Amino acid sequence: MVEVFKTNVHHPGQAHMLLNQIHRLFKNYKANFDLDDCDKILRVKCDSGYIQPAALINLLQDFGFKAEVLPDD
Repeated sequence: MVEVFKTNVHHPGQAHMLLNQIHRLFKNYKANFDLDDCDKILRVKCDSGYIQPAALINLLQDFGFKAEVLPDD
C-alpha cells in the first residue's frame, strides 16, 4: 500500500528530521519526500499492513507542518 500526501515542508533538513520520526514510530513504513514537486510530496509505502494517514498528519502537525492526503486519480 502507498499513500501520498501534499505537505508544506520546504527544506531538506526538515524533511530529514520528519523522516527519522516516521521511521522511528512506524517501523513498517518506508517514506520519502519529493521537495522538487510543487506539492512537496511525502510518499509512504507499507508492504505489510495498513497506512494510518491520520497518524502521519498528526505527527507532521506536532512539528508545525501541514499534510493532506492526495486523492488517487
